[in-house]
Amino acid sequence: MATQFVDKASIKVTAGRGGDGAVSFHREKYVAAGGPDGGDGGRGGDIILVVDEHMSTLMDFRYKRKYTAGPGANGSGKRCSGKDGESLTIRVPRGTLVRDRATNGIIADMSGNEPFVLAKGGRGGWGNKHFATPTRQIPRFAKPGMPGEVREVILELKLLADVGLVGFPNVGKSTLLSVVSKAHPKIANYHFTTLFPNLGVVYVDEGVSFVMADIPGIIEGASEGAGLGHDFLRHIDRCRLLVHLVDVSGSEGRDPVEDFDAICTELREYNPELAKREQIVVANKCDLLEEDNDNLARLRAHVEELGYQFFELSAVTHRGLTDLTRAIATRLQDLPPTIVYEPDYVAPLPEIGSADDVTITRYDDVWVVEGAWLERVISSVNFGDYESRMYFDRVLRESGLFERMEALGVKDGDTVSMYDLEFEYQT
Repeated sequence: MATQFVDKASIKVTAGRGGDGAVSFHREKYVAAGGPDGGDGGRGGDIILVVDEHMSTLMDFRYKRKYTAGPGANGSGKRCSGKDGESLTIRVPRGTLVRDRATNGIIADMSGNEPFVLAKGGRGGWGNKHFATPTRQIPRFAKPGMPGEVREVILELKLLADVGLVGFPNVGKSTLLSVVSKAHPKIANYHFTTLFPNLGVVYVDEGVSFVMADIPGIIEGASEGAGLGHDFLRHIDRCRLLVHLVDVSGSEGRDPVEDFDAICTELREYNPELAKREQIVVANKCDLLEEDNDNLARLRAHVEELGYQFFELSAVTHRGLTDLTRAIATRLQDLPPTIVYEPDYVAPLPEIGSADDVTITRYDDVWVVEGAWLERVISSVNFGDYESRMYFDRVLRESGLFERMEALGVKDGDTVSMYDLEFEYQT
């Protein structure tokens, strides 16, 4: 049974929650007033993406769409910190774009070898050992762990190939790939034999090679969703050079000049940049041409008038293969490297709630403030940046939190504790 090709998938990932800090007091024989010794909670596990060279589709994500990393363990007595949660590694094919599902912004382009942390685990909460002071010797509270990041993303595979073979169905793209590389695409004399892209490495000379992709046949209207071409046009985006195959034999009663123009139109309508992409035009199936057929001459004149390099080929008899592969290798030397997409995703600011949506608990001169929206705000703030700190202060004031705390009796110099943040209250 043939493997189904999947090049787009939607998944939800949840990093692990941090463990809670412990409330504990040292008790040991002959040791008086041992004091607090509650340990910190462990950090939640991350969700990490890595490139797997042995994967060629996103098939693994078709049925499993939710991924969760391990939570951090809670702290315990004797100043023992909880164990960090186990990170979850997700393997993807090289060339996978990671997009935010809500905005479609690019989060990462998995084209290199570096792992990417897609969702960070929550920080562990502090144990009560952190809250002991000369005036507060018996702190009976600790901090809870922070939640891990939650993301809904779209994985989109854009093949990493130097050369993309384009053209109508049944023009010989799979045959060409099979004879110039060690790839074994399905070959048959009917349309849409190729149902998913195939990759092959073409070796020209010692130290000279390139990756060629056989893209499923494109038909008129592909840029609008017709046929199979719409689903796979995205795989041409990264190709540095397009090799446009045209059947000049007339065996199917088609006109090669019209076919060439039709494919160029579909590429342009899908992405105007593709119309500017470097292109070599190849007249295939020359071995089937009859003597009185002028298809080859008309196509050559039309293509060369547009400024494209033109080659005659018979992939079946191997006629013209060497000249074509050497010409491709020569052109690639002068072309820029494969496109790597820069991230453009900007995380939205969290929704701000009101002071009524948080809980405020007082322990002597310590005020512990907790709430779901407060967790999200703290996670988004960079406390090493002045403007970010001012934003955080403004959010708290506009929510009415300080007014509510003052009504409950908070005084200057009291300690305010919000998850992994602690500061002295000042009016």
